[in-house]
Amino acid sequence: MSHSFGIVIESLVAVLLLLTIGYCMLLNTRLKRLKADEHSLKATIGELITATEIAERAIGGLKHTVRDVNENLGNQLTSAAQMSQQLKKQLAEGDNVIRRLSRIAIAARPLSEPEAAPVAAPKASSAKAVAAAAQAFSERRRSDGLAA
Repeated sequence: MSHSFGIVIESLVAVLLLLTIGYCMLLNTRLKRLKADEHSLKATIGELITATEIAERAIGGLKHTVRDVNENLGNQLTSAAQMSQQLKKQLAEGDNVIRRLSRIAIAARPLSEPEAAPVAAPKASSAKAVAAAAQAFSERRRSDGLAA
């Protein structure tokens, strides 16, 4: 009995050893896969770090570009506003000059013309009247130093 009891125990130990070897082989396979995944993960992390650095540099460049564009746009808007104000003043001055010239032209016209006169005659007399008004205007400008 003691001999068969020893064989049973040793057989049991041998079976447990075989199970342990099998489990170690299974763990070894899983560890190899984990190591391969770890290398792949390290490569992916390295690529992500590189992409992040590139993106940070690009964002810095974009911020600088936005700052420059904002400054240029501000200057151009200020310049445009000034130009708009100058154009408004010049248009107002032009309107004043046109009104003065109109008053001069109206004042230089003869009061009434006969209705039976030919069409060409009023044009000639009106051209003479405009010329006379322009002459009066230029003389007035020379004497006062101002227009009308």
